[in-house]
Amino acid sequence: MPTRLLLVDDHAVVRSGLRMLLEGESDMQIVGEAGSAAEALQAVERLQPDIVLLDIGLPDLSGIEVARQVKQRSPATAIVALTIHEDEEYFFKMLEAGAVGYVPKRAAPEELIQAILAAASGEVYLYPSLAKLLVKDYLTSEGSGRGVRALDGLTDREQEVLALLAEGESNPEIADRLGISPKTVSRHRENIMRKLNLHSRSELVKYAIRKGIIQP
Repeated sequence: MPTRLLLVDDHAVVRSGLRMLLEGESDMQIVGEAGSAAEALQAVERLQPDIVLLDIGLPDLSGIEVARQVKQRSPATAIVALTIHEDEEYFFKMLEAGAVGYVPKRAAPEELIQAILAAASGEVYLYPSLAKLLVKDYLTSEGSGRGVRALDGLTDREQEVLALLAEGESNPEIADRLGISPKTVSRHRENIMRKLNLHSRSELVKYAIRKGIIQP
């Protein structure tokens, strides 16, 4: 079943270009377009898309606030930000709002397709130059002592799953590597997030870097 996409950008020519690019992918289906935040939120409620490809610079409402409202109205919908902004302010706020992908508009088409495929698989995709900002923030957090948590409470298996999740592996990949079912991996993941009081994949990666579980 193809991944159902909603395109949100206030420039019709950009939406047209995205449609031409993505309609060539057999595993993707464009189910709607929106040129404003109001149109986007109405479309999300009506269509319940798998992924919203969201421009941050909308005329009637910040894309950051749109992302928050999308997650409230359709929690299962993943958000991939497509933007001209590559500074820390927008980047971190979009991650906090629930985006699982962040791709600059200058990126190659292949980068955008990779981001959509990652989001469709429940993974996170960050453009390389922006991923460096994330690592920098994690290391700064470590140096200041903010948010450091002990591994106490995690079983050996949960620590294994934590490390693999932080490395970017998907639930099926982890299941195959550890010889367990994807459902068991999902249960371990839920337990890890609950025990460590983490709420997103980006927080999990931060934690793993701070603890030396993975190297930046």
